[in-house]
Amino acid sequence: MPAIRPIDPDGDSRVEHKTAVLNGNTYHFLYGVPPGGTFHATVFLIHGWPDLSMGWRYQIPMLLDMGFRVVAPDMLGYGGTDAPKSPPEPISTYGLKRASDDIAALAKHIGAKQIVLGGHDWGGSVVWRAAAWYPDLITHVFSVCTPYTPPHRKYFSLEQLVAGELPQFQYQIHLASGEVEKAVKDEASIRAFLKGLYGAKGPNGELAFDPEKGILVENLFKIGESRLLNGKMLDYYVREFSRHGIHPTLNWYRTRRANWEDDLALLDKKVIKIPVLFIQATYDNVLKPEMAKNMDALLPNLTRGEVPATHWALTQKPDETNAIIKKWLVNQGFGTRSSL
Repeated sequence: MPAIRPIDPDGDSRVEHKTAVLNGNTYHFLYGVPPGGTFHATVFLIHGWPDLSMGWRYQIPMLLDMGFRVVAPDMLGYGGTDAPKSPPEPISTYGLKRASDDIAALAKHIGAKQIVLGGHDWGGSVVWRAAAWYPDLITHVFSVCTPYTPPHRKYFSLEQLVAGELPQFQYQIHLASGEVEKAVKDEASIRAFLKGLYGAKGPNGELAFDPEKGILVENLFKIGESRLLNGKMLDYYVREFSRHGIHPTLNWYRTRRANWEDDLALLDKKVIKIPVLFIQATYDNVLKPEMAKNMDALLPNLTRGEVPATHWALTQKPDETNAIIKKWLVNQGFGTRSSL
């Protein structure tokens, strides 16, 4: 069993569920301060797909114990946060620039002049770009699984990436196609989908997800129980994903050109000089270790860590992941609450 007690989705005294209107959309976020109410810095935690703020349920208690104030939003399209329709809203609403702007707005809302920013999966992509867009706000960045990729002058489509060095990104074409939401459309199919994406298999080893194919719709209702997402936590996820359906969360996969267009303003900001931590998941079959080989030149203050986990390192190996994050934060001078 993990050494730390995760946040309880049915109510937990360590966090509050709050909302704020950020750039016109209402966000839901988890908000926690250490016992006694004093804190020495603020950490924002940004989730990926298909996840929620509750995906950080093992990291939030550790950070609170270290004396941090912790903020974990449901990102646009997810859970208790708004899911604007696109169209009529431009698809860039679900892009990395807009997410960065909303993080900055949330920091202003809670009165944080500077933040430490952590991300996983799509959240990792967000935090790297947010560091470039808001260098005065963000003092440190950590990313779990998601390597840093700099802005490019030339546009590369998903199809070009798949045909080149990243065949395992084929699934993103399927997720962007509009086909997935035709099959994942009610509570029962959302439940099966979530179990499958969090590692559950069918009786004969059937999978719900293949990096080079996408969602294996024909297997969804063969899927058994997941060790990573089950019980009342699975119930919580099913409720939260049933609010808007799966479609708006898939809009993130429709933003490649919009993100590239925004990135053109960052071509002179490819180097991120602040302290950064990258945690590789050894067995991630999409964000593979070789993708992170060449980051050092662009990240002069890079620290690397690795956990023997699949993509869901935050919940599969929480003690190991937390230990790496905690050691790095201590080395950055944050210390622990007991030593303040």
